[in-house]
Amino acid sequence: MLRKTCRGLFALLLLVLEWTRPGLPSPLRPICDLRVLNHFIQEARDAEVTMKSCREGCGLTEAAFVPQTTVNFEDWEKKNAMEQAQEVQTGLWLLQQALGLLRTSMTNSELNSHIDSVIRNLQSITAVLRSLNFQEYTPPASTVGLEGTWQVSTAAELLQVHLNFLRGKVRLLLLDAQACRQEAS
Repeated sequence: MLRKTCRGLFALLLLVLEWTRPGLPSPLRPICDLRVLNHFIQEARDAEVTMKSCREGCGLTEAAFVPQTTVNFEDWEKKNAMEQAQEVQTGLWLLQQALGLLRTSMTNSELNSHIDSVIRNLQSITAVLRSLNFQEYTPPASTVGLEGTWQVSTAAELLQVHLNFLRGKVRLLLLDAQACRQEAS
């Protein structure tokens, strides 16, 4: 009991000393740490690899709308942060809808666990965006005619779009988010 108390006090002391150390820039907020996004990207890759080895019970029953993943950097830079966030939030919502459709149409249990994981990761990214004070996202009534989308008809295409979207637009948004910029001392 005494050892646990001593370790806890020692950890607390280290935290206090770290906070009071002069002259160092404040660390990035945990939600801005791109290692979290990199973990989500790795899980997306794992799902994609598992999909490639799946032989049956792992397809889409109908085509799904997904976000465009290509980034025209000139156009992206012209958009303000709210417009960029809106585009990413729309993409995240579309991916959640499409992955939910995939989840209900699959019977492969190994792939189901990967899909559940990537859906949870998308929900976590959505929560991160809310915590960065981006405007609350209101999903459209319909995906038909939604700008910046296209349709996929296979699970492999869907998972490739998911991976590319995380590596592209989500990463760009988080890299440039005002709350994630480290203050210079």
